[in-house]
Amino acid sequence: MNERFMSDPDPTTEAPPLPQSSPPLQGERVAFTGTLASMTHQQAFELTENHGGTATQHLSRQNTMLVVGEEGWPLEEDGEPSVKLQEAADLLQTGHPLRILQESEWLQLIALEEPEQEAHKLYTPAMLHKALEVPVNQIRAWERRGLIKAVRKVYRLPYFDFQQVAGVRRLLQLLDSGISPDQIESSLRRLESIFPEIERPLAQLELLVQDNRLLLRDDAGLFEPASGQRFFEFDTPDRSEDADVTLAFPAGASEKTSPCDNPDQLFQEACLALDENELERALWGFRQAIQLLPTKAEYHFHLAETLYRLNNLAGATERYHTTIEHDPYYLEAWTQLGCLYAEQDRHEEAIRYFQGALSLHPEYPDAIYHLAEVLQQLNRHHEAAKHWQTYLNLDSRGPWAENARHSLQQWEAQTNEQ
Repeated sequence: MNERFMSDPDPTTEAPPLPQSSPPLQGERVAFTGTLASMTHQQAFELTENHGGTATQHLSRQNTMLVVGEEGWPLEEDGEPSVKLQEAADLLQTGHPLRILQESEWLQLIALEEPEQEAHKLYTPAMLHKALEVPVNQIRAWERRGLIKAVRKVYRLPYFDFQQVAGVRRLLQLLDSGISPDQIESSLRRLESIFPEIERPLAQLELLVQDNRLLLRDDAGLFEPASGQRFFEFDTPDRSEDADVTLAFPAGASEKTSPCDNPDQLFQEACLALDENELERALWGFRQAIQLLPTKAEYHFHLAETLYRLNNLAGATERYHTTIEHDPYYLEAWTQLGCLYAEQDRHEEAIRYFQGALSLHPEYPDAIYHLAEVLQQLNRHHEAAKHWQTYLNLDSRGPWAENARHSLQQWEAQTNEQ
């Protein structure tokens, strides 16, 4: 008998149906702990059920999975690890096969986030401001102090890991509420068996504890032991043993009272004043630094930010222009100009500067988002929709993503009705 004939299927026989793939959470009992960055716990419960799993309010031996939210370390208001994490540690010690996933890993599992798209995990300062309600200048201050580090930079624009920034915010909240550093450290140490990356928040905690603005003196003047940064002296500081010592620009500082001929020192002190919302003193310091080094784009950028916060829109606009004159690749200055013009309803100028930023960095999320906003305000919905979709391809979470998704859905609904 012909072997080919034996192996060939009968063409009249209907092919069997392909097996259906199982839902990704089939058979899983899933609990959640900590604040989720991408959604509420109720939404996470519904997604779990929709993907074949069972969501539970509490953790028990029947659970197979615990998902940990990424909006800060899962420590309670008393500084202790969440109850579910403590229970998870106990279950793991008894050999219970409990899977512990970070929120982003769970999103990848249910195919809401692609593992290869690193942009989903990286955020600009403006994106973090919207997602975590942390001021942009605070994020910049944390970077200067070494609390957070940019994962990548495009020209001067930093991109940060979301959880790294959220972790600093959570640690600061605990410290500000009176929880001792020793207690927080003890709690984090108890999570070592669950989170191998625990050294990162411990290092952040150490920097926060050291950052008490204590200044010491040597032959060269005053310096801060925590960072090694040098300071110039205006007044004799309080030298009591336990006092936190800070230096500030003198009241009524003017161009005639310049205490230093080092522009970098002036700039650093002005940044500290800006961090403390001492806007007039910051203004004076940045102007002094610019007098000594007028071509430094970063000085003009920070002066522009200070003028904006003082509600001097014309002055801020001029300084942002000066910033890109000295450094045409200063991305944030291009976007800030676009935002300033949009704020004044000068939409065509706003579009020009957002497009200028995108000509330098086509995947710049801030510029894409704000450009879509302006186009939508001008009823150029078809153009706006393209930018909303581009933004969602870069960022699937947070308030900006939700607004982009909502705007895109509205446009699609209107298009279908026509």
